[in-house]
Amino acid sequence: MPVVLAASVEHASVFLSLFIILAAAKVMAEVFERLRQPAVVGEILAGVVIGPSLLGWVHPSDLISVLAEVGVIFLLFNVGLETKPQDIFRVGMRAFAVAVLGVILPFIAGYLIAIWWDGSFVEAMFIGAALVATSVGITARVLGSMSLLDLETSRIILGAAVIDDILGLIILSMVSSLSGGSVDYFGLAKTAGLAVLFTVFVAVVGAKLMTRIAPRINGLRIGQPFFNLGLILCLGLSFAAMYVGVAAIIGAFLAGMALAEATEGNQKMHRMTSGVTEFLVPFFLVNIGMQLDLHVFGEASVVVLAILTTVIAVITKFIGCGLGAWGMSRRDMAQIGVGMVPRGEVGIVVAQIGLGLGAIKPHFFATVLFMAVATTLIAPPFIKIFFAEDKDKDGKPDEFEEHDISDEFARLG
Repeated sequence: MPVVLAASVEHASVFLSLFIILAAAKVMAEVFERLRQPAVVGEILAGVVIGPSLLGWVHPSDLISVLAEVGVIFLLFNVGLETKPQDIFRVGMRAFAVAVLGVILPFIAGYLIAIWWDGSFVEAMFIGAALVATSVGITARVLGSMSLLDLETSRIILGAAVIDDILGLIILSMVSSLSGGSVDYFGLAKTAGLAVLFTVFVAVVGAKLMTRIAPRINGLRIGQPFFNLGLILCLGLSFAAMYVGVAAIIGAFLAGMALAEATEGNQKMHRMTSGVTEFLVPFFLVNIGMQLDLHVFGEASVVVLAILTTVIAVITKFIGCGLGAWGMSRRDMAQIGVGMVPRGEVGIVVAQIGLGLGAIKPHFFATVLFMAVATTLIAPPFIKIFFAEDKDKDGKPDEFEEHDISDEFARLG
């Protein structure tokens, strides 16, 4: 009996934490929407408020991290459903240039900042790697809420994010090896090759295969067969992506993209996954906010370093990715540049790896943590401003509006 009671108390504590996270996220989202600011900013700030930094109502945990990961996986899966492979291939070279320049400039800048701040060679490499990262989940959330994922600039951002992840993986693997005293070049080449092959195979072969078998899938007797296939493919490719070394969200995005051209059942599945996404994504956003511990900024030097690093992170990504879109209009270049600014959970993961390996000092870890959260907060308002004119022209309804989701859940019920 005491064991059962203890388990019940633990479960109650978990549900209370989930309740607080979801309620705080939605309240802050409503506040920011009324202030004509992106809801995503409010949801991240909700994590700062209820997390260890301020109220201390909820603390980061393995369960919340898993929910956050599943949330961003479904977000990118949903984005993939709106992205046809040929649209990405059409902007492939442009996306490649955006990704490469968006990696080179931030990496060099991060390296130089750390060296200037008396960091070691390995520390400087880790700071550079942290500035390279891009969290496309944040940009996708904002563009999705504005119904602008079908723009050419949006497709370039998504394509560049996939390439950026592969390049970032290679850099992170190299830096991690350096912290151990040597670099495994064969291992790097193997990981990079697997990542590229996996991405190309799913985008090319997977899309054609899914389009061909879609009619047969809809003929199955199980309830919502196409939706269930999508869920299985999403989770399966997320695992496969992690297995070959890239982020799980890339596998989820590719899963959605593979199903994007399978018109039978696609629209209905998109609406159903939107409901799941709307429930899970707040855990992803709030978890980012909870990672920021304001107490580490008691020293003025750390504050100065954090602000300087954040400014450099924004400028180098904006300029680097913008220059990668050279030949397009200045407005398009600016849209692409600002869309690649958020570091989010990707930058945090890089910092945690460096700290876990003992490769970076606590003040560098705090700096990267601040930069990751700050760039994630800074980008959405500017994304909304730079894309505002396109939203006015578009005139389509919001994909994430609550009445659509409520209607879908009613139909499922």
